[in-house]
Amino acid sequence: MTLPNAYAIRIHQTGGPEVLTVENEAPRAPGPGEVLVRQTAVGVNFIDTYHRTGLYKMPLPFIPGSEGAGIVEEVGEGVAHVGPGDRVAYTGRSTYATHYTGPAAGVVPLPAGISDEEAAAILLKGMTAWMLLEEIRPLKAGETALIWAPVGGVGSLLTPWAKHIGARVIAVTSSAAKAERAKALGADDVVVGYDDVAKKVRELTDGKGVDVVYDSVGKLSAEASLSSLKPRGWFITYGNASGPADPVPPGRLAAGGSLVMTRPTLFSFTDTPESLARASKRLFALVESGVLSADIGQRFALKDAADAHRALESGKTTGATLLIP
Repeated sequence: MTLPNAYAIRIHQTGGPEVLTVENEAPRAPGPGEVLVRQTAVGVNFIDTYHRTGLYKMPLPFIPGSEGAGIVEEVGEGVAHVGPGDRVAYTGRSTYATHYTGPAAGVVPLPAGISDEEAAAILLKGMTAWMLLEEIRPLKAGETALIWAPVGGVGSLLTPWAKHIGARVIAVTSSAAKAERAKALGADDVVVGYDDVAKKVRELTDGKGVDVVYDSVGKLSAEASLSSLKPRGWFITYGNASGPADPVPPGRLAAGGSLVMTRPTLFSFTDTPESLARASKRLFALVESGVLSADIGQRFALKDAADAHRALESGKTTGATLLIP
């Protein structure tokens, strides 16, 4: 196999986007239970910035990235559900590279109606939305959900999915332009700006509050989220865009009316081939039926991964961000 242009993005020390270094990297041949994929698109997720800064510790040096799509070039012993030439998508480690070698258990074949770019843009974020809406605490028709960052990578899927379920969606975003986008995605009401969010949510719900909050903002939003809930409401905090949320004393949950708080991670819900297949099939079915779309807001060359991180951290991106090898 001749691969003169194979390379990867490696991090030798944590820090700003400038620590993302382009290095020649020959792909590793797959071992038993593994696949080698020539990547055609790589998804960028906010968790990649947490790994880069050291907020979430990773052993150094490492190649960031946790999802991608491409063409299978080789499979290891015992791999039967995909083969050379198949289009696939996957979650795994070290996807900021021209090639990916990793466990076949994390690889799913792509339906004909899903492009490589769509899959790389939507798989991890879409399965996160699946986990949040249908697994942790299934959202029900007629309930009210508060969604922070409704036009971001996960939020732009959470919003139409929640509407498809039949819930009322109140979104919180930072600008009028993003509010218009949130409305287009299906939000019933949008709170613009981060001041007095809980007060505004109470006004929109006749003082009752919401059944569940999906909060990816973290430090800036946590107290507003808790104060927006009905008694026995669920605070699902799944991101730290403004920094890690401060610790919440158990008594704060009691004071809000027996609130429930959880901090989930997707891989606790897709840790078997069966659960991964169930999640991806549900997601792809909603894409193929038109309920969801892979909203690709921006594309960067893989070598420009640092620029992609700068854009993501600026808060100015919408939808999904892709790296193209």
